[in-house]
Amino acid sequence: MNSILVEKKFPSGQSLQIVQGDITIEEVDAIVNAANEHLAHGGGVAWAISKKGGATIQRESDAWVRKHGTVPHTHPAWTSGGNLPAKYVIHAVGPVWGDGDEDRKLSDAVNGSLQVAEELKCEVVSMPAISTGIFGFPKDRAADILFNVIQSWFQKNPNSGLRRVRIVLFDGDTIDEFLTVWKLQND
Repeated sequence: MNSILVEKKFPSGQSLQIVQGDITIEEVDAIVNAANEHLAHGGGVAWAISKKGGATIQRESDAWVRKHGTVPHTHPAWTSGGNLPAKYVIHAVGPVWGDGDEDRKLSDAVNGSLQVAEELKCEVVSMPAISTGIFGFPKDRAADILFNVIQSWFQKNPNSGLRRVRIVLFDGDTIDEFLTVWKLQND
């Protein structure tokens, strides 16, 4: 079972949570997958989501790429949730550390994910620590970007149907880094 570690409520009634647990069991409208531009879900969070969600997710991802081409940082792809409890999977392409302009690319991926969630009429979306695993993005830096982009999005869209964003973290090191940045931003 996933557990909320901290929560910030905004004047609009929207909220941001840090959750410890497994993103594949989140009972939300959509989960965000940390994907690559080809939607080949072979490692990290993408592999776990694809494995638990079943072959449907990879089939729909392949169809997306055939129809639209590779996925940019600015506008994530989306598929059904397959066998997952979430209705949708939003496939955000975060940056690979060392490719250049990583902060902007991560901001674009998070902002794009929130926009797609809005387009899909999601009320609650869960996302991982995009790019901090096999893509090597520093966890503390990613936490700062995720928190700032989500907060800014809520401030600009107070009447959005998107009411809650859950950042779901699995491992202790990532949780510690995100909570440290959270405390610096919210104390």
